[in-house]
Amino acid sequence: MGLVQLVFALLSLALFEDGVMEDFLFSSLPMLGVAVWMLSSRSDWRDHPIGLRDSLVFAVMTWVIMGLLGAIPVMEITGVSFTDAVFESVSALTTTGATILDNLDSRPRAFLMYRQFLQWLGGLGVVIFVVAILPMLNTGGMKLLKAETPGPIKDDKLSPRISSSAHYLFIVYMVLTFTCAVGYFLAGMDLFDALGHSFSTVSTGGFSTHDASIGYFKSDAVLWVANLFMLLGAISFAVHFRAMSGRSLKIYWRDEESRVFLLTVLFISLLITSELLEAGIYHHPWDAFQMAMFHMISFVTSTGFGAADFTHWPAFVALTLVISGYLGGCSGSTAGGNKFIRNILSLKLIALEIKRIMHPRGVFILKYQGKSLQVSVLSSTIMFMALVATSTVVLTLILMGTGLSFWGALSAVAACLNVLGPAFGELGSNFQPVTDFGTWVLSFAMILGRLEYFTVLTLFLPVFWRF
Repeated sequence: MGLVQLVFALLSLALFEDGVMEDFLFSSLPMLGVAVWMLSSRSDWRDHPIGLRDSLVFAVMTWVIMGLLGAIPVMEITGVSFTDAVFESVSALTTTGATILDNLDSRPRAFLMYRQFLQWLGGLGVVIFVVAILPMLNTGGMKLLKAETPGPIKDDKLSPRISSSAHYLFIVYMVLTFTCAVGYFLAGMDLFDALGHSFSTVSTGGFSTHDASIGYFKSDAVLWVANLFMLLGAISFAVHFRAMSGRSLKIYWRDEESRVFLLTVLFISLLITSELLEAGIYHHPWDAFQMAMFHMISFVTSTGFGAADFTHWPAFVALTLVISGYLGGCSGSTAGGNKFIRNILSLKLIALEIKRIMHPRGVFILKYQGKSLQVSVLSSTIMFMALVATSTVVLTLILMGTGLSFWGALSAVAACLNVLGPAFGELGSNFQPVTDFGTWVLSFAMILGRLEYFTVLTLFLPVFWRF
């Protein structure tokens, strides 16, 4: 974080000339000093193997500490409170995209790009996290990623797995980011906006350099570039790697999770289109479909971009978008939500139980990608879904206790747990109306949802700390 902020201090001085170099240096230099001291005083830490327990602690503390440190320039440059600055920083690093800031168009450019880059940095960390740590936890279908992750897998040791996986996934991440920036530039954005929005699109973060988000550009070409790369950011990066290696787009369709994900996006987009036409929001079917498709993709991929005033759309559409945020993207991607692999397994489990009721003596096997699944994977899926529902109810009640309406509290919790960003009700513009206590609750919710519940909650169990 010290290096990142030092780079933006130099960019502020040499490139943007926007007068915020000192604000970045104020936090950057002490961080670098502490980091150098820690590395020089501990020479034996590289010799210790990293186990699962260490990995969970490191994963949670990385997002917590990075969120706190990343907040310092936000507080110095914008003048917001430490609570709001932490919320903004955590929102960026978890690729949530919820914000307490306004007047973005007048903010210093180095600061705006810093927000965008934090999302890109957090998205890369998420990709490595979900393919290296979550499969070891068997959190409801995520263990299936082990067989899909690129790179050599000889055993369950974590360190070699991270090294091999990170190498391949970093290449995919860089390729998508570069091509996205080129696409935005060709669609009409200037270089600054193209690069900044590529950071938040591929990471499915949703921050923008403008208050009006993607709607600022009033360009159909920009919308469809965003659609494409939001979808690519929400599809497993392991699938991207296989498609690039095999040079075949058929791999996306052959992957069951990707196929169901894309078909669901199309179906719900058509459903929203019909409702927008029925309500008279749009009169031309193509305009309605274009806006429905964009916002459906934005919510289901947990990106959170906006191109219209969707907070005033019919209640049916608003609730559909919130539910879409819970569906999420694919496993092994930067998207949030439940992940489609869990949605698929849950529906298959329901169908299986119905078959058992109708045929009590029948023997049925649940398969995914043509392979039968272990009972532990299925039970973890149901446990995960129950945990999502419980967390939503509890956190919504807590936020309602701070004074928010039911719809505002529910949409805010959904936005943070699913690392989605936009909310409805009194929070339709930004999260400024939330109290300090509510802001800390939502910051916790973002980390809880980003690390997929079990990773965080496990640390609160006494048995976890027993050696």
